Amino acid sequence: MSFDLMVFEPSAAPTSNSEGFLAWYDEQTKWTENHDYDDPAVCSETLRLWLGDIIPGFPAMNGPLASGLDEDHPSLADYSIGKNIIYVGFSWSSADAAHERVHFLAKKHKLGFFDVSADSGGVWLPTKDGGYEMVAWSA
Repeated sequence: MSFDLMVFEPSAAPTSNSEGFLAWYDEQTKWTENHDYDDPAVCSETLRLWLGDIIPGFPAMNGPLASGLDEDHPSLADYSIGKNIIYVGFSWSSADAAHERVHFLAKKHKLGFFDVSADSGGVWLPTKDGGYEMVAWSA
């Protein structure tokens, strides 16, 4: 089991309610897009820029970006790259540092952020005024 986080293109996800977002998330994580999920060429430029910023601190475990570090190295991360998302599994020993860095870089690149491993989840989105806030859905 890993500590999982996801960044995504905000324009691709339904964000008006939790049910719509979670249904979209479930569809994305069925991994049915017609490509390899370790190839950054399939995602948006913004997601590639985010990936370029995160990889130095959390090297890729496999795929074309693989670092060659021992598979038990605590900073290794498992990246699954879709057209509109990058889903990342981290070791639990890196959870705090990973959460902080992924969130910071998502904000920097104006991407959505989903705390997949949190009990209550947490979806963050860039705001029109340049801010970044957690979505609070009403029932």
